[in-house]
Amino acid sequence: MTNRQRLGIHTMTLKSWSLQETCAALAAAEVPAITLWRQAIEPVGVDLARQLVEDAGLRVTSLCRGGFFPAATEQGRQDAIDENRRVIDEAAAVGAPAVVLVCGAVPGQSLQTSRAQIQDGIAAVLPHAKACGVNLSIEPLHPIYAADRSAVNTMAQARRMCEQLNGENETQVGIAADVYHIWFDDALEQEILLSGKAGWLHAFHICDWKVEQSDPLQDRGLMGEGVIDIRQIYQWMSAAGYTGDIEVEIFSSHHWAKDPNLFLQEILTAYDECL
Repeated sequence: MTNRQRLGIHTMTLKSWSLQETCAALAAAEVPAITLWRQAIEPVGVDLARQLVEDAGLRVTSLCRGGFFPAATEQGRQDAIDENRRVIDEAAAVGAPAVVLVCGAVPGQSLQTSRAQIQDGIAAVLPHAKACGVNLSIEPLHPIYAADRSAVNTMAQARRMCEQLNGENETQVGIAADVYHIWFDDALEQEILLSGKAGWLHAFHICDWKVEQSDPLQDRGLMGEGVIDIRQIYQWMSAAGYTGDIEVEIFSSHHWAKDPNLFLQEILTAYDECL
């Protein structure tokens, strides 16, 4: 497929639109894939969400998001496991092949403890994911989020979890590689190649890291607005055997304030230029 045929856009990127509006706009722009966030599904329910996507001729790349496994109490950890089983059910219902896991962390709890709880949590829901035919995609988050959003902060950490959780030649648990979170890693090329060789590269998310940010969560850049060498990382992903969708995931109060029609056109232009 050409790069434009691999383009996917997250509903969160165009968050001011309803799911109906997003599906219609992506279809009109000939964007072939959509990544569904639970917030976009909630107002319409899983059945109508699936119908809207299918009627627009879109394919679903994944459902965002599951995870947040660590907790200070046993009950909290069990609640997270139960919630993730519900997320897996939603993914199966909307036709999403995978759930992206933002793994979680507990402020004040050691990262080692949180990572162990993450691995235990994924292991607990893995049989249900297998039964539903849904993959689980660990998304390493930039270390700035290690205190409270994810204790999984590098490709290497995610890969080691895949090694522990998958059986021989299994790819049920893999990695969602987001350039915003991994671009700085001096072992990135090697880790991408190792994960690709094992078949664990489930997803590829793109945006940009701006030198000056007003907010590390909601001031991500449109491709080309920052310092990430997206083309280089894309080449490493390709060399590692990744042939899946290339998903635009941008959290940006600045861009969200625009007319979403304009923002979508800017995304298409930037996507073509960066790849």
